[in-house]
Amino acid sequence: MANPILVTGAAGRVGAVGRTVTELLLKQGKAVRAMVRTEDERSQALRDVGAEVLVGNLLDLDSMHRAIAGCETMYFSMSVSDAYLAATVNAAAVAKHHSVKAFINMSQMTVSQMSITETTPSPQHKLHWLAEQALNWSGLPVVHVRPTVFLEGFFLTLTPDTVRESDQIKLPFGEGKTSPVAAEDVARAIAALLANPQPHIGKIYHLTGPQSENMHFYAQEYSKALGRTITYQDIPVEPWRDDLLKRGWPVHVVNHLAALGDLHRAGRFDRTSDDVRTLTGQEPLSVQEFVRKNVAAFAAVVKAA
Repeated sequence: MANPILVTGAAGRVGAVGRTVTELLLKQGKAVRAMVRTEDERSQALRDVGAEVLVGNLLDLDSMHRAIAGCETMYFSMSVSDAYLAATVNAAAVAKHHSVKAFINMSQMTVSQMSITETTPSPQHKLHWLAEQALNWSGLPVVHVRPTVFLEGFFLTLTPDTVRESDQIKLPFGEGKTSPVAAEDVARAIAALLANPQPHIGKIYHLTGPQSENMHFYAQEYSKALGRTITYQDIPVEPWRDDLLKRGWPVHVVNHLAALGDLHRAGRFDRTSDDVRTLTGQEPLSVQEFVRKNVAAFAAVVKAA
């Protein structure tokens, strides 16, 4: 029987990259061990499609031994967290112990602009940069995957309310250009790497959408997808940050999102790559296509007479 491929974060919520990776690999006939944090309907759904489900914690040594033992190939991912670096090193140490032959690491694209002398205001970016350093030092056979901002993370999570209520996208991106990528495209790229990792060891892939444009352009894309006029309204970063905190978002996550706003305003997200097409043979999803697929989330609120 073939060694299973380990997929961590297999039940993740935002974009569900891990779950989609698991499903794609199972459809290819691969054995998959799906690591999840808790036993719930999402973990049962993974079992139902044929995955071996393991409940554990990326920070727990015993969990990682149970997850990695018997796996030659693994995908490491963790949501935005102040424990990200500790989790990465914990997973790497155990992977090294078990002689893992391919460690596919989910990073972030802004790491490409960082160095020992250059950083960003985001605490999460710093953790990703340090995690990449640690993985490189480890001697593990690593592939770093650096997606840009996710369509699900900003566009599907943070714009539907104002689009429904006032036909406006309200984000603190200024006039900065951005090339958001869909989680399904990231998942397809990662599944391709996991299915045949050896030609990619030591490489870095940057995953973006098909174009880099400002938010006024994307408002027009929303308009075409929804059949009504959507406009973009730039908002200041600080009041937006304060509102997220009032809504109960974790401080570490909010500080990361606020930094992304500042970086967008500074033009730091104006970048594109062909790596999605190179890895998958398909063009990445455009913003217009993404909004069409999620049209119900943006449906206009019918105001009472």
